[in-house]
Amino acid sequence: MALLGVLFIFSVICISTGNAGFVVVQCSSENVGQYGQQSLLECVVRATQDATDTQIRVVTWKKEGDENPLLLFHKGQTTPLSGYKFAEPSWDNKNMNVSLLVTNTVVKSAGIYTCMVATNSGDDESNIRLKVTAKYSVPVIHSRPEKITRTANGTLICDADGGYPQGEIHWFVDDKTDWAKGSKMEVTETENGLFNLTSELPLLQGSNFSKYTCVVFNASGGEENEFIYEVQDLSKVISGPPASKIVPPVVIIGSLIVGLPLALLICRRRNQRDHQEVAQEEADHDKGGKPTGALCGEPSVPLRRGGNHTTNHSSDTPVTEDPLRDRVSDPDQ
Repeated sequence: MALLGVLFIFSVICISTGNAGFVVVQCSSENVGQYGQQSLLECVVRATQDATDTQIRVVTWKKEGDENPLLLFHKGQTTPLSGYKFAEPSWDNKNMNVSLLVTNTVVKSAGIYTCMVATNSGDDESNIRLKVTAKYSVPVIHSRPEKITRTANGTLICDADGGYPQGEIHWFVDDKTDWAKGSKMEVTETENGLFNLTSELPLLQGSNFSKYTCVVFNASGGEENEFIYEVQDLSKVISGPPASKIVPPVVIIGSLIVGLPLALLICRRRNQRDHQEVAQEEADHDKGGKPTGALCGEPSVPLRRGGNHTTNHSSDTPVTEDPLRDRVSDPDQ
C-alpha cells in the first residue's frame, strides 16, 4: 500500500507538470560494489535549454523485487530506509545529483535499481544495475596424513572462504600443469550468501612432483590468491648415520665396566705365571739351561744381543756364548 501511495503521488505530480520532455535522468548503466563496503549508484538530472530554474519535487529510489522504496523525497522531507541515503551529504531540491549511496553492501544488495524524479519542468526515470563481489580469503592447504612424502599415498586439501559469486579452485603441478580434473571441489553457501570452496587432490605413491599450487579463481575467471605446498623428500627427512652404526653410550660404558676388570685379572695371572717361569729360568740358567718365558708385555729374561747373552743380575756370573745361536746368526757357518 505504501508503494501504491508513492506511485500515485508521483503520477499526479508528473501529470500536473505537463513538461515531461524538459528533464532527463541519466544513470550509469552498472556499478560493481565490494562486499562490506559502500556502493555508489550514480544518477543526475539534466534539464534542457528550455527549462529554467528547475526544482525537484519528488525523488524515489526502489529496487527490483522490493515493495517499499529505499529512499523517498517529497514535500521537502527525505525518508530513507536504513543503509541508504543521498550520496550528497547536504542535498536539497535544487541539487541535480540524485545519486544513491548504499552504506553497507551485502550479497542481497545486488540487483536493478530505478531512480524516478519529478521536477517543476518535467519528470523522468532511469535504471542502474549493482553487482556485488567478495574476494576469497587466501587459500590454506593441509594434508591427510599430516606429513606427506613421495613414498606413500596422501591427500591435499585446499580451503578458500568468504567469496562471491561462486569461484573455482585449480591445482597446478610444478607451476605448469593444471590438475583440476583430478581434484574434487565442494561449494558451501553461508547464511550471508557468501561461498566457501574446498578442493581435494589425491596423491599417489611414487609421485615425482615436489610442488603443488592451489589457485583460487573468481567468477570472472580472474586469479585472486594462491598457496604453494611442497612435498617432503624422504632422503631429506631422514638425516644422519644409519641406526645400525650408532653405538649407544650405555653399551660402551657397560663394556668398560665388564671388560676392564677381566683384562686386569688376565694380565695379573699372566704376570704371576711369568714370574714363576723367570724363577725357573734362573734356576735352569744356573744349571746351564735355556730361558723359556717372558713377562706380560716385556721381553724375555735374560736379554740377548749378538751372539752373547747377559742376565739382568748385577752378580759376577761370567757371560757364556751360545754356539747354536751364533750359527743361526752367521749365515756363512
